[in-house]
Amino acid sequence: MPERFSIDTNILIYSVDADAGERHEQAMALLDQMAEHDCVLTLQALAEFFHAVTRKDKMPLADASAMVQDWMTLFPTVAADARTLPAAIELRAGHGFAFWDAMPVQTAKAAGVTRFLTEAMQDGRQLGSLTLQNPFTPQFTF
Repeated sequence: MPERFSIDTNILIYSVDADAGERHEQAMALLDQMAEHDCVLTLQALAEFFHAVTRKDKMPLADASAMVQDWMTLFPTVAADARTLPAAIELRAGHGFAFWDAMPVQTAKAAGVTRFLTEAMQDGRQLGSLTLQNPFTPQFTF
């Protein structure tokens, strides 16, 4: 089965945050590599990115908007639908996930993602055919 990736909000933010040091460099390299793989972004991750970088004054509104548009051109964008919400609620209730983490995970899972890259969740956790992975760990490989 071919692998399909998705990238969580935190990695998108690191990619533009020069103050993040090594994480910034790693996130930029990761996004460059993702352009060569089957990778989708969730609409929620893009929205959270825009909100976070403009709220924290990491980027001007126009630059953040342009970045989101660039990523939407480079990567297919997937959005939650009516089936995602009950699945996210179950992930929250049955597995202890934060609700706003469960939504993009379930959105990605519905889009056939097999590797969800995030620093914010349980590295190595299997959710059916989807694996949560922290791309900043030394053992991470493609």
